[in-house]
Amino acid sequence: MRLRVAAIATSIAALLIGLAPAASASPPASTAPAASAPSSAAVPMLEGGRAVYAPGGVRCALGFNVRKADAYYFLTGGRCAKTGLTIYADSALTVPLGTVVAVAKISTALVRYFDPGIERPGSVYLYPGSQDIVHAGYPSVGQRICRSGPLTGVRCGTVTATNLTINFPEGTINGVARTNICIDPPELPGAPYFAGTMAVGLELGSGGSCSTGGGASYFQPVPEILNTFGLTVY
Repeated sequence: MRLRVAAIATSIAALLIGLAPAASASPPASTAPAASAPSSAAVPMLEGGRAVYAPGGVRCALGFNVRKADAYYFLTGGRCAKTGLTIYADSALTVPLGTVVAVAKISTALVRYFDPGIERPGSVYLYPGSQDIVHAGYPSVGQRICRSGPLTGVRCGTVTATNLTINFPEGTINGVARTNICIDPPELPGAPYFAGTMAVGLELGSGGSCSTGGGASYFQPVPEILNTFGLTVY
C-alpha cells in the first residue's frame, strides 16, 4: 500500500507544482473581481464536470457549485488552486467567472462568482443530461460512484480505499480515497465524483494505465472541503 500511494504521489504532484500555500479557510465577506464581470447571457450553464480555465493555458474542471448564505461559489482544483487567480469559462479568457478566494488541502480552490445572475445549477453534467446534487457524503469502500469530466465524459466504478495519506513537497493531503475509475491524462483535476444525488469527492489525480486495466483515480472527500470553508451544496 505504501509503495502504491508513493507512486501515485509522483503522478498527482505534477498537478500541484506551483500552487500557493493554503489560504485562510474562511472565505472573505466580499472580494473585488480581478476582471470585469460578464453579462449572465454570455456564460454557458456551469454544472459540475464542465471545463474552466485560468491564465497560462491552465485548464481545470468545475467540481460542484456551492453556497454560503446568499453568496455563491464553485469548487475546483489542480493548477487553478491559487488564491487571487481569475477563473474563466473559455480558453480565450474572455468570459471571467470569478476569483479564487481561498485554497485548502493544497489543491482545492474555492471560487466566488462575480455575477449573481450567472446560471449555476446545483447539478453535474452527464455528457449529455444532468444529475441533480442535493447533499454530500463521505465515501465508503465498495461504494459505487461516478465521475464527470470534460475530456472523458462520465465513468463509473467503485471506491477501493479510503483514508489514504499522500505527501507532497507542498504539504500532506489526508483522507484521500481511491477508486478503480480509470482516468488517463490529460483529464482535468477538480472533477466531481458523485453517487446519485450525493456529492462525494473532487479529483486529485490518477495512476496506472487504462490500457492495461490497472488504472485508478484519487479524490478528496467533499464533506471535509465543505466543512473547511463553511459551505453547503444546493
